[in-house]
Formats: sequence, structure tokens, C-alpha cells
Amino acid sequence: MSDTTPARTARWLFASFVVIILILVVAGAFTLMKRQAQYGALAQETNAEATPVVSVAHPAAEDGQEELVLPGTLEAYVESPIYARTTGYLKRWSHDIGSHVKEGELLAELDTPEVDQELLQMKASRDQTAANVALAKSTADRWANLRKTDSVSQQEADEKKSAYEQLQASLAAADANVHRLDNLEAFKEITAPFDGVITKRSVDVGVLVNAGTQQPLFHLAQMDPIRVYLSVPEMYVPAITRGLKAHLELPQYVGETFTGAVVRTSESIDPSTRTLLTEVDVPNPKGRLLPGGYAQVHLNVGLSVTRLRVPVNALLFRAEGLRAAVVDDQNRVHLRALTIGRDFGTSLEVVAGLTKDDWIVLNPADSLAEGQIVRVDRPKANGK
Repeated sequence: MSDTTPARTARWLFASFVVIILILVVAGAFTLMKRQAQYGALAQETNAEATPVVSVAHPAAEDGQEELVLPGTLEAYVESPIYARTTGYLKRWSHDIGSHVKEGELLAELDTPEVDQELLQMKASRDQTAANVALAKSTADRWANLRKTDSVSQQEADEKKSAYEQLQASLAAADANVHRLDNLEAFKEITAPFDGVITKRSVDVGVLVNAGTQQPLFHLAQMDPIRVYLSVPEMYVPAITRGLKAHLELPQYVGETFTGAVVRTSESIDPSTRTLLTEVDVPNPKGRLLPGGYAQVHLNVGLSVTRLRVPVNALLFRAEGLRAAVVDDQNRVHLRALTIGRDFGTSLEVVAGLTKDDWIVLNPADSLAEGQIVRVDRPKANGK
């Protein structure tokens, strides 16, 4: 009995040790699995937090319209700065801003004492040269007659004739100088080159005016008809033809329209804006349309196409051009190049680059890249 008791005790201790080891292994395995699950959940949560959340919306589709409405800028049909052609002091001016003048009508007059004195001196010099020419002619004729009787040599006769011809050339030069100064005298009176309205006066009485100065004395504008310039998006260019009717709406003339027509285009698309510069001429007999004004120009282009609008906060301005971030079914971002039509202030017309079923990112971050995965916050139906 005494020999079996220690053996049983040893077996019991060994079994207890094995059980303890198994318990520790199971506990360690359970703890390890729990920590791995926690690490996995933490990694998943970290990845989810790192993925940006974006709000998206569809481009707004608009029904096609027969009428194209574009902003336009009014300009005078002819506008010219009036400069002085001679130097002098402004003696008087006869028309101020807002004056309607006719072609050839006096605008201002200069006092040119230096030119006046130079003209008198040149006329006196011309008269002196003319007297010398008459004397030289008489001498040359007399020596020609003396040569017939061999009273003088041929060389002497030729010298008198040459002197006469030289004085004739001097007289012609004096006549040209007198004519030049006469023209400068005429330039003392500054006249209107065409019918129009004085839009600016830059000088006053007593001011020294230099010929060739960069400062014009007046600005003269012809405002009937008046030109209206507008930029037509590229997709509407085929409908813009000479003679196409147009009418203007101005904010200061509510409910009133002014009718004109397309007269010419630049025949070239501006690569920076993808638009065609177009000119519309509008009759303006009463002068109600003023240069520099703003107008809404309505063109009956006869096109019926579906147009898309996107808000300005959906655009990305990149070095390679204007882009919109579009999210596909796998929540990946794709940067689409856009061709813009009209600018409506808070939104823009998209001519090419999007469809009405695209999901575009609103307020996109500058860090968004092609192919990047995002979490999409799509609007719910009925706003719920």
C-alpha cells in the first residue's frame, strides 16, 4: 500500500500539471484571437476613417430651348480719340461732353504764336527767293542773247542758266515749307472727323498742347448703330449666321426690347474660352443705348438640345484645365475634362464631359486623385 500511494500521487500531479498547461494554452489562444480581432477591427476602422466621405449629385438637365440668351457688351460703332496736329495753347473749346457734333464742326481752337511767326518768316523768305529767281531769269536770258553774238563764252551763259535753275529749286522748297506751315495753321482749328457725340474732354483753356502727345483732347463716338459683342459657346456656332435676328434686353429698360442682327463674327474659336466672338448691330437713332453698357442678347438659334448645369462648387481647377470629379459604381473617382458653355453665376452650362446620370462630387477636395476610393453620401429619394 505504501508503494502505490506515491505512484498515485505522482500520476495525479502529472495530470494536474497537464490540465493546467492545457488551460493556459487555451487561455493564451483565446487572448491572442481576441487581440487579433481587436487589431482587425481597429485597422478596419482606421481605413474607414482614412477614406474620404463625399457628397454627390446628378447634373441638372434642362430642356432644349429655341432661344439662346447670352450677356453682351455695348460699344460705339466708331470711337476715336482726337489729337492735336500742331503745338500751341488751347485758346477755346466749343463743345463739352455729351455734345452732338457734325463732321467738320469746330471742337476747339489753338493759339500757335511760334507757328504763326515761322509762317511769316517763311513767306518773307519765299518772296525773297522769288525775287532772286526773277533776277536770275532775266540775267540768264540776257546772257543767252549775248551768246548768240559771241559777246560772252558758252561757259558763262551756262553758269547763269544753272544759277537760275538752282534758284528755281530753292523757290520750290520755299513753297513746300510755306504749304507745310499753312497746313499747321489749319490744324489750329480742331474739327470733328465724323458725326458723333463727345464722350470725353481732357483739356481746358490755357493748357499747352504738344503735337504728337499721347493725351487726346477729345473722345468722339458714333453711336448709331451701336455694336454689341458677345461670346457664343462652340456648340452653338453652326447656328450663328450673318443676318440672324437678335434682340436686346437692358436692366434700365424693363419690358422693352431693341432689335438688331448679327453682322459678323471673328471666324475663329478662342481656344481659352471655346467661344466665338460675335457682333450684333442695333439701330440707335435716339441714342438710348450707351457704349459700355450691359445687355442680355437673345438669339433665335433654332437648336433643341438637352443642356446640363453643374454648380460652381463641383468644379476642380487644375493645371491641365477644368475638371469635375465623377464617382463610378465601385466608388472610385474619375476626373472628367469639361467644356463649359454659359456662365449663370452660381452654376455653369456643361457642353461636353458629363451625362445626366453621372454622380459628380460636390465641394471636392483639391487632393482628390484619379482612381481614388471614396465613401459616397448619396442623396436619398424624396429628400429622406
